[in-house]
Amino acid sequence: MTAQTGDDIIFQDEPPVKDAVGRDCPAVTGGMWKILIVDDEAEVHDVTKLVLSGFTYKGRGLHFLSAFTGREARELLVAHPDIVVILLDVVMEENDTGLKLVQYIREVMQNHFVRIILRTGQPGQAPEERVIIEFDINDYKEKTELTAQKLITTIVSALRTSCDIATIEANRRGLEKIIEASENIFELQSLEKFSTGVLTQLTALLALQRDALVCQASGFAAVGHQGQFSILAATGEFQQHIRKNVEDVLPAEIHEIFVRTVQQRSSLFFNGKRYMGYFCSRNGSESVIYLEGCVQLSDLDRQLVEIFFANVSIAFDNLHLNKEVEDTQREIIHTLGETIEWRSHETGNHVRRVAEYIYILAKRFGLPEAECQLLRLAAPMHDVGKLGIPDSVLNKPGLLTPEELILIQTHPAIGYEILKSSQRPMLKAAAVISLHHHERYDGTGYPSSLAREGIHVYGRLGAVADVFDALMSDRIYRPAWPVAQVAEHFLKERGRHFDPRMTDILLENLDEFLSIRETYKD
Repeated sequence: MTAQTGDDIIFQDEPPVKDAVGRDCPAVTGGMWKILIVDDEAEVHDVTKLVLSGFTYKGRGLHFLSAFTGREARELLVAHPDIVVILLDVVMEENDTGLKLVQYIREVMQNHFVRIILRTGQPGQAPEERVIIEFDINDYKEKTELTAQKLITTIVSALRTSCDIATIEANRRGLEKIIEASENIFELQSLEKFSTGVLTQLTALLALQRDALVCQASGFAAVGHQGQFSILAATGEFQQHIRKNVEDVLPAEIHEIFVRTVQQRSSLFFNGKRYMGYFCSRNGSESVIYLEGCVQLSDLDRQLVEIFFANVSIAFDNLHLNKEVEDTQREIIHTLGETIEWRSHETGNHVRRVAEYIYILAKRFGLPEAECQLLRLAAPMHDVGKLGIPDSVLNKPGLLTPEELILIQTHPAIGYEILKSSQRPMLKAAAVISLHHHERYDGTGYPSSLAREGIHVYGRLGAVADVFDALMSDRIYRPAWPVAQVAEHFLKERGRHFDPRMTDILLENLDEFLSIRETYKD
């Protein structure tokens, strides 16, 4: 796993491969091969060490541990979980001491990595057929047949098997990591969060087989269209460049790698320490993930990265398509909202500002992020009911007659009727905002004279956002109010027109609301 501190990614100590109860798989821990000799005859220990002295396998020598009783063997196995081979006598303090030790190793310790070679000088005490069938041992030898050559052959076979098991286990754990990582990042529904998730999971994957180390691991995720790329997520030295164009911020050496990757439209490894992953969505959007570390990537690391990115590319493709659909929906809704405001001689930026105001209010009020985003999309439709109001009333510069006032107060219900039949969450939210945003907290609003929590939270949010922007804007019947006058009005109407909590949120974060107004000027 990884922990992040400032700009550094810290790969914490994660043992290479574990058995069922969390012990190291000895075949990949490095150092010398640990061999445990369990026998009550000292001569057997001496002869075994003499025969195997100077023996090496895959460039690693042997380190011998000796136990003369079952109890000593158990203590050594606990103290040295990376023992790779056990040369085990059957008959020691009891006739079945060796067999009991096998059961302890496999069933209690849950150690299935260590290779157990049973050696007996009394075959009748432990018949080979019964032992092989009933006990999880890996070889059975009579002491009289174990010549020097056969002992070496037996050890080589055991070590080779141990290495094969370790490789299989490493791949199994790697695939588990990929599945876990894929499941986690597939839950992220924005390109920015998804890209950050990919970087996090990728550093975790590449830390599978490393010792404890601290390094300047850096990386970034960039998304582009028609050759223009910007950085969406980053770690390490690239964090300062989020949302900037790739060509403006990347060092020349890395930019050259980036360009080559995009031109070749394939994922590439460089110097064994850098990885550049490329994938293209069906709509032509291209995504690139770059990661550099401080250790050589192993063949297994590369395989894991390639499998991981096969999954990631599918997710990126889906996110691009979803984003295109969302952008289209957002554009249609904003255009419709602007059209409604244009009809009433008001600026289209009103609906953009109200959408941003509602998002901030909802977020500070404590609604979930997904719901806040939904309200941001739905808010531009809050006045859709004005489509049913005649221009002569909608754009009248003077005071409305009682009949005209009744007519214009029907627009929330008209908007609700237009939107209520939709099963889309966004339009359903817009219907609620439309119906409730002119209700007043004290029950004197319209169209239904609802009060307090009887007014849907969406309506209470919409009331604050809509009135704030209306008072801050020029209207056909009056000029915009100064900020101080608007703040004074909200204080006066706190608990009367507006929900007190939402009023407090507005006034406590007034600078943020004014900044939005400056961004979307009329």
